[in-house]
Amino acid sequence: MPMGRTVLSSWVKAIRRTLDARGIDSLALCAQAGLDLTALDDPNARYPVARTTRLWELAVKASGDPALGLAVASNVGPTTFHALSYSIMASASLGDMLERVARYFRIATDVSTLEYRPGADECLLVVYTPSDQEQPASESVDAFTSLLIRTARSLVGRELNPLWVSLRHPAPADASCYQRVWRAPLSFDAERDVIAFSREDCERPLDTANAELARRNDEIISHYLQQLDQATLSGQVRDQLIKSLPHGEPSAEQLAATLNMSLRSLQRHLADAGTSFEQILLQVRQQLAGSYLADPRYAIGEIAFLLGYADASCFSRAFRRWHGQSPRAFRSASGTAGL
Repeated sequence: MPMGRTVLSSWVKAIRRTLDARGIDSLALCAQAGLDLTALDDPNARYPVARTTRLWELAVKASGDPALGLAVASNVGPTTFHALSYSIMASASLGDMLERVARYFRIATDVSTLEYRPGADECLLVVYTPSDQEQPASESVDAFTSLLIRTARSLVGRELNPLWVSLRHPAPADASCYQRVWRAPLSFDAERDVIAFSREDCERPLDTANAELARRNDEIISHYLQQLDQATLSGQVRDQLIKSLPHGEPSAEQLAATLNMSLRSLQRHLADAGTSFEQILLQVRQQLAGSYLADPRYAIGEIAFLLGYADASCFSRAFRRWHGQSPRAFRSASGTAGL
């Protein structure tokens, strides 16, 4: 059965490289955090988020560096996130890169989801982590944010700076190291983890753009994620929901029967995995809604039907709860012609 929210094991390798460079016994800390050391040699292995969070805690304590995440970002290699790094490098623009990162973020971890929001003047990459589930270590968010900005600069140019960055975790005693790395206005204790870039920067073509390479690496990533989903009960539930929603919202009991399980067994196993039928249904609808709204061929009413809602007004009310705006306003802000 699933181990709950997971993180690709190669993240741990980046932490280890950072600690080893500082003369700290990283293997001892991994063992103390309860991580299976044999999995470090498997690039496709995944660790429970709770144990990697424990490793971050131990690493910060051993190093005495509360901004350790910034250093870990510099120890990420081109194969750390499977084929995603190569797909990113072949993106057509910074905006295309950010959209790709959001689409395939599950390859790194499924504890959070990303959304790319292109706007008229600024484009946002927003991190969503439901408050009712286990939370990622703040250092891991620092590492991801720093890595994203470093990667963007390597593709666009070293002069690239975000418009602003907001982080959910409390302000550190000394934020100067963040400022030196990110070179952008920072805010802490925010509602969301968000990185904002200018629309002009996001539309700038990349010299490394290669549509064929991007497509081939996207296929490799999609295949990996498909195998990952098939290996987990939550992935099976997600797949069944995607198939069922155009025919109406299925009940948990109906879906359990489809999977040849009792309702009680389904609920128990999903709870052990740190999720629930309702959470997965919400995630599937949110992800599909974003994809459909990005495609001008789908009318709002048609999207409501595909997501299993009785009518467009039900979908609109739900969408307002998720994003604080109507589907039409969201589509307009994303620069996609509404229907």
